[in-house]
Amino acid sequence: MKKEALDELMRRAERIHFVGIGGISMSSLAAITKERGYRVTGSDRSESPLTDRLAERGIGIVYRHDRANIEGASLVVYTAAVRDDNPELCAAREKGIPLCSRADYLGWLMRDRPERIGVAGTHGKSTVTSMITGIFLEAGLDPTVVSGAELREMGGAYRVGNGRHFVFEACEYCDSFLSFCPTTAVITNIEYDHADYFKSMEQLRDSFRRYGNIADRVILCADDPESMALRKTLRDGIVTVTFGTEEGADYSPSEVNYDKGCASFTLNERGKALCTVRLSVPGRHNLLNALAAAAAALSCGASPDAVAAGLARFTGAARRFEFMGVTAGGALVYNDYAHHPSELRATLSAAKAFGKRIVAVFQPHTYSRTAGLWEDFVHAFGDSDLTILADIYAARETDTCGVSSRLLAESIPNALYLPSFEAIGEYLLSSCGSGDLILILGAGDIVRLGGMLLTT
Repeated sequence: MKKEALDELMRRAERIHFVGIGGISMSSLAAITKERGYRVTGSDRSESPLTDRLAERGIGIVYRHDRANIEGASLVVYTAAVRDDNPELCAAREKGIPLCSRADYLGWLMRDRPERIGVAGTHGKSTVTSMITGIFLEAGLDPTVVSGAELREMGGAYRVGNGRHFVFEACEYCDSFLSFCPTTAVITNIEYDHADYFKSMEQLRDSFRRYGNIADRVILCADDPESMALRKTLRDGIVTVTFGTEEGADYSPSEVNYDKGCASFTLNERGKALCTVRLSVPGRHNLLNALAAAAAALSCGASPDAVAAGLARFTGAARRFEFMGVTAGGALVYNDYAHHPSELRATLSAAKAFGKRIVAVFQPHTYSRTAGLWEDFVHAFGDSDLTILADIYAARETDTCGVSSRLLAESIPNALYLPSFEAIGEYLLSSCGSGDLILILGAGDIVRLGGMLLTT
C-alpha cells in the first residue's frame, strides 16, 4: 500500500486488525498502534507470553483465524508468513477492507522520525539493534525501537520514544526491508539464506544493493567480502562507513582481550582512540556486532562515552546466548536463536570459552533452509562434543525437499536424532551433569525444551 493512501486511511481509521499478531514484530506494531490511540484487535493460532501482554494492554485477540474476526476493521495488517488463502485475508478482500503488509505498515510508522536506523544482514540484526538501543538510551536520545528480540531495558521488543531516532530491525526475507525508509542502513554481513525465497546468491546481492540505495548513509562490515563488494555498487552520493578488524576500517578495535569469551578493546575511529569497550556477551561475532552498533551510533550523534556505557550494560537480547538455568544434575542451560550454519559455528565457538563439554540440541528451521545449506549444516558442529537433532520446524512450509533431522544426524559426527522434546529432555537429564553446558539452538519452538530441564 502506498504511503499516501495509508496516510489518508489512518487519518480516518478506528480499528486496526493484525493477522498473526503473536509474532515478535507484529506484536510490537500492534502495541505501538494501540499507544497511538487506535483500537487494536488481532488473531493467531495459539496463546503465548507475547499475546498475553497484548491482552493486558486491552487488545482483543482471537486464537483462531476466522472470517468474522475482520468485521468492522478499518485496516487489516498481515505478515509474510500468512498464506494468501487465509480466511481473514479472503474476507477482507471480499468486503473491500484495505490490506497492508507488515513491512509496509512498519515503513509507514517510522516516517514521522527524521533519523531512521535500519539494521539488516544475514546474522546479528537483533543483537546490533539492541546494542544501538542501549547506546542511544545512555546518550539520552529517547529512541523509538522495533526489534526482532526482546530486550530487558525495554521490557519487550519495542519502545516508543519522543526523540528523533527510530531504530528498527530490517529483515531481508521476501524483500521486506525494501518497504522501509532508513536514513542510515546498517548491513552486518551478507550470506546466503532463505532458500525458499532467494533462488540465488545474485538475487540476494541485488536485494541488499537496493536496500542500501534507499539510505543516505550505509554502515558496512570491512571483514565481510560480500559487504565490501556491495559498497562498490551503491549509488553516488551515499556516505559509506566501515567497521571491523580489517586494516582501513573506519571503526576498528585494538588491544583486544578476552575474559571468559567476552571481549574488551580500545575503539578507534580512523586510527584515533575513542574509548575502552568491555563486553558482557561472549564471542568474536559479538565483537563485530559491537563495532557495527558503535559505528551506527557515533555516525548518528552518540558520544564515545555513551557507546562505552551502552555496550558495557548490554547483557544480551532474548534467545541470544541467553542463560536459562541449571539442571538438577548441575548442567548449565543456554538458549540461542542460531539457525544458520554460520550462526551455529559462532555460538558454539563462544561456548567453548566456558571450558565445559558442550551438548548442542538443534532444531533445524524450515525444510528449504535445511536442504539448501545441507553440507554447511553437516560441518557446523565441530565445537560440539555431542549434537542432538530435533525434528525440523516446518514454519510456513510442507516437506517437499526430502530431508529430515534423522538423515542430518546420520551425517554429523557425534550426533543423534531423538523423535520428541520429551525424549530429548529425558536423555539430557539422565546423561548431563556439572561438567556440561547444554546449548538449545534454533528459531522454532525448541525453547520449550528449557522448561523441561530446569529445576526452578
